[in-house]
Amino acid sequence: MGRIIFTVHQVNEYVRGLLGRDPILQDVWVRGEVSNFKVHSSGHIYFTLKDEQDRIRCVLFRQNQRDMDFIPCDGMRVLVRGQVSLYCRDGQYQIYVMHIEKDGIGELYLAFEALKQRLKAEGLFDAQHKKPIPAFPKKIAVITSPTGAAVRDIIKIVRRRCPCVDILVVPVLVQGSAAPAQIEAALDYINTRDDIDTIILGRGGGSLEELWAFNEEVVARAIWRSRIPVISAVGHETDFTIADFVADLRAPTPSAAAEMAVPMLQHLQETLVGLNIRLLEGMRNMLLRKRSSLEYLQSSYVLKYPDRILQQRKQRLDQAYTKLCVAFNDMLSKKRERLSRWAVALDALSPLAVLGRGYAVVTLKPSHRVVHSAEALNPGDDITVHFKDGRAHCKVEKIENGVWGINEP
Repeated sequence: MGRIIFTVHQVNEYVRGLLGRDPILQDVWVRGEVSNFKVHSSGHIYFTLKDEQDRIRCVLFRQNQRDMDFIPCDGMRVLVRGQVSLYCRDGQYQIYVMHIEKDGIGELYLAFEALKQRLKAEGLFDAQHKKPIPAFPKKIAVITSPTGAAVRDIIKIVRRRCPCVDILVVPVLVQGSAAPAQIEAALDYINTRDDIDTIILGRGGGSLEELWAFNEEVVARAIWRSRIPVISAVGHETDFTIADFVADLRAPTPSAAAEMAVPMLQHLQETLVGLNIRLLEGMRNMLLRKRSSLEYLQSSYVLKYPDRILQQRKQRLDQAYTKLCVAFNDMLSKKRERLSRWAVALDALSPLAVLGRGYAVVTLKPSHRVVHSAEALNPGDDITVHFKDGRAHCKVEKIENGVWGINEP
């Protein structure tokens, strides 16, 4: 039997033709929640429309936005009217939106944004107030629905990662008008206990209405006043609630919260084994180094022949003493030589030396003032003539002017 082979493009075009010939899909109304909202630089709007089970991509071209009286945003429930077709390049069908309007949840989303801005202004979201999550908790508390998949996932992951951690499940409603009060009471109750290290607050995914209990102010303030660190795990990764912003840590899913709350025991054991190996190896290397150092010291010249070292030190001491004596004697000789030169110089300047060469010193009585000139004397003055070996007391008889000579009579 012959085979008919199509290209990928032919298949996509065929499917697009089938969708285009379906009258229902060419003018269809769809209700859902907006997520992954993006405005392209071209002005076209791309977003995903989702409900509790599935998602479908949507595109709203710029020319179809003229009648819009609002800007869609993530979390908003809307009604869209358009045609379903296949985008051949990606092989994915999507809704080409012709008209969009709010589906009544817009008021809730506006309330969400208003509360978010008010609590942010009060500082409830500030990072400086976030408490660290204990790395090795002994017991954690889980606030969630006792019948939902979230609690089963959390227990399963905690038991797998770290079986030694105890779990306290505090059952509450996670949607409906009574849920906020129950969540607040659960948080306050857990904070009265001293055996809880971490709180996980969460539930599975849902629409904005179903997650609204975690957007209530009473829940936000209960998380804020909790002295025990709180991990918020509400909905899926794309879902954000007020509880996420106030909590000390946000987890994208309840399963991720369990992974964040407790360590992986196997990893800890592997880490401890690795550290133990490194410690033993380090101690072994240190002992080898110490043993090598000890063997080197034992074979060293100092320890093998200490008396020789002492003899060398004594010899060096004798040499130093000899050098000291030589230096001292040399210094003493130099000092003596300098003293002799000073004594000769002083002797040359001594008056007694001058007197010894035949000179005399004349003083006038009774003042004993030295006479420097004949003009200072008068006939009849009593004078004393000082010689090197004595004195003569004389009286001046006559004064003669002029220079005295040695050969004068």
